[in-house]
Amino acid sequence: METNSKETLQADFDVFDISEEFGFLLEEPLTHLPDHYQVWLDLANNLIHLIESRKLRDLVDKMPVLSPDLLSDHRELRLAHLALGFISMGYVWQEGQHAPAEILPKALALPFWLVSRRLGLPPILTYADSVLANWKLKDPTGDMRIGNMDLIFSFPGGDTCRGFFIVSLLVEMAASPGIMGALEVMRAIKVSDLTGIKNGLIKVTQSLKKMKEKFKFMHNHVEPAAFHGKLRIFVSGWRDNPMLPRGVMYEGVSDEPILLSGGSAAQSSAIQCFDALLCIQHEEETGAFLTRMRDYMPPAHRQLIETLSVCPPLRDFILSCSNSDLCQAYNSCVSALVDLRNYHLNTVTKYVIIPGNHAQSVGCPFRGVGTALNTTGTGGSNLMVFLKSVRNTTQKALILERLS
Repeated sequence: METNSKETLQADFDVFDISEEFGFLLEEPLTHLPDHYQVWLDLANNLIHLIESRKLRDLVDKMPVLSPDLLSDHRELRLAHLALGFISMGYVWQEGQHAPAEILPKALALPFWLVSRRLGLPPILTYADSVLANWKLKDPTGDMRIGNMDLIFSFPGGDTCRGFFIVSLLVEMAASPGIMGALEVMRAIKVSDLTGIKNGLIKVTQSLKKMKEKFKFMHNHVEPAAFHGKLRIFVSGWRDNPMLPRGVMYEGVSDEPILLSGGSAAQSSAIQCFDALLCIQHEEETGAFLTRMRDYMPPAHRQLIETLSVCPPLRDFILSCSNSDLCQAYNSCVSALVDLRNYHLNTVTKYVIIPGNHAQSVGCPFRGVGTALNTTGTGGSNLMVFLKSVRNTTQKALILERLS
């Protein structure tokens, strides 16, 4: 029986491209590509200098058009997508909010489009790139703690850029046991295994609490003015963005501008998995936005969310069981998710709303995002309205009936 369970678990890992230790993170991301693509890595590795010296656009405009056909496996494609994504964001936002590039040149746009098609991702820097696939260990024999981790590619913003992406990665890694717990619940509910459901929910709750603890590192490693004034514009997309209302033209790909959202925590597969597991019913507009954000996730991760969504509804099952222990385990899980969302909301106030209001009051002294995205998330949502909505609908999932 145990062997069958392990085999089932391994089958799930393979189908959904996850691991017990790393969850949705890309394991051991590559840092090198075949020599044919060295020009991409040279630009991505020197991105900060090239942006700050205003040289990036000129170099990209002179870049040869390279076919991605020599990229042979998934990790090579992920590194290529990461590099082209960083270069694209740097190219579009090199001059800040006042002069974004409205056209990506063919040498950048076409290979980015082709790599994206092979991965099932959109041709823009996604959360799956900048957080899940953008890490390396300083000491490969050491552990995954913040002091031993670094980024493969960075944007302007110094330690704040490094801190923002690495803390986000550690939050995702803390989700790994919860994803395993969600898989356990998914299997247990099919055979009405109450103990299995309860144990799986306990793992999800513990994981959500650990995610919040990791999230707290943001305050030690990310400086609000640097995040808002330097980094944030480079993860901003071109959909629902007042700075690029028509989107961006991908030369050699489309004759019309393309609208794509920037990287956002709404693209976290882990959080959407927990929503699906717990049967969180978001309001229509918010739910539609979150569903659209799945298009920015690797297809296998998206498939896990969709698989959880079509399982027998956990909340209804618990209500039908009238089991107080199970109800308590479910409510603890929902409360932990509410707590995490509350913490996220407060953190966004500190890093986006307050610095944005300050920038507005002093006349926007920095070249970066300025006041253009004061109330808009990098994914294009109305930031505080969205965050309060997801928090409130999560809270509504609590089971308030007294169960015997």
